[in-house]
Amino acid sequence: MTKQVQVEICYGWVDLPNKITDEEIDRIKKCSDRIKKQADVFVVIGIGGSYLGAKAVIDIFSSTFSNMQSLNDRKHPEILFAGNNLSGKYLRDLIEYIRDKDVAINVISKSGKTLEPAIAFRILKLFLEEKYGISGAAERIYVTTDKEDGILNKIAKDNEYETFVIPKDVGGRYSVLTPVGLLPMSVANIDFEEILDGATFAEYVYNEKSIEKNDCYKYAAYRNILNKKGKDIEIMASYEPSFAMFTEWFKQLFGESEGKNSKGIFPAGVSLTTDLHSMGQMIQDGKRNIFETVINISRNRSFITLPKVYDDQDGLNYLAGTEIDYINKQAFLGTVQAHVEGLVPCIIINLEEVNEYNIGQLIYFFEKACAISGYILGVNPFDQPGVEAYKNNMMKLLENK
Repeated sequence: MTKQVQVEICYGWVDLPNKITDEEIDRIKKCSDRIKKQADVFVVIGIGGSYLGAKAVIDIFSSTFSNMQSLNDRKHPEILFAGNNLSGKYLRDLIEYIRDKDVAINVISKSGKTLEPAIAFRILKLFLEEKYGISGAAERIYVTTDKEDGILNKIAKDNEYETFVIPKDVGGRYSVLTPVGLLPMSVANIDFEEILDGATFAEYVYNEKSIEKNDCYKYAAYRNILNKKGKDIEIMASYEPSFAMFTEWFKQLFGESEGKNSKGIFPAGVSLTTDLHSMGQMIQDGKRNIFETVINISRNRSFITLPKVYDDQDGLNYLAGTEIDYINKQAFLGTVQAHVEGLVPCIIINLEEVNEYNIGQLIYFFEKACAISGYILGVNPFDQPGVEAYKNNMMKLLENK
């Protein structure tokens, strides 16, 4: 009975896109406007689902070199992430970097007990209090946590921090379409309402009961069919470097949802064509227990072409005038052909173009496919009992230091 309740309370993500209120959207916008006025740097503190989704979307829609641009060129604070590791060097480097800058932080945790973000929050909270005073720091600390329970909820109330809610019925890895992801997106000038609209459309489309008409269900079924044929590693591939963190989000979503009871398809990721020169050999000729899921962007709007040069010393004039994206597409097609011929099945996810609406659809597509795939596999896709094992051991070691 307890297990059944645990599954039921995690279904909140299913209709989340159209459940968020206009009042909440307006509050997120007003808060992000305030952050943009008060901060040169916005530090998002969280681990796993508390940061991966937001960083994935921000990376997709930001300039590759966004954090190297001036504030005037970027038009929003530099967005950095903390609390996703236990590296002292990382925290030291972060503090040194932000020491002379105006800073605001958003700490994200349902309970406030997870050690990585809790440590980062303590250090950054003290940093802000020393820099701005206790009341001044309170105006620069934003908390995303449980509505009623948890250490972080109590800290936020005691200090009167502005607080956003992680719904009780939404697990961390399904939370990107809550304020967990929406507030950082808004600070980055991303149209998160369009993302929600795309996800709302996906909720409707992928509610189709016929598997023949539902691409989301097809993908979940294909994964499990391939798994039964001995393909127990799935490699997510993209030909755009800006999707690297989206792959990391995908890895957490599926890895934490399916890896239990000695079952699961191991999620991995590559960035192509880069990794064709490192992992390409393994994919092409290694053990035949892998399949690929490739995100293909049909239309790329960069419009950069290869110029023609007089001497043609590099022998590339035969490609002169060709868009770089066209060359990238041929690399994609040639790689898929080679991998399929090498007995690596490929599932292609076609994205017409990169915009907020389509990314909203893509997020919902993978969330629902993950839940369905977990049930096909015979596991509860909403718990993560194995995560507690390392935490328990670590806490015992720390208590006995």
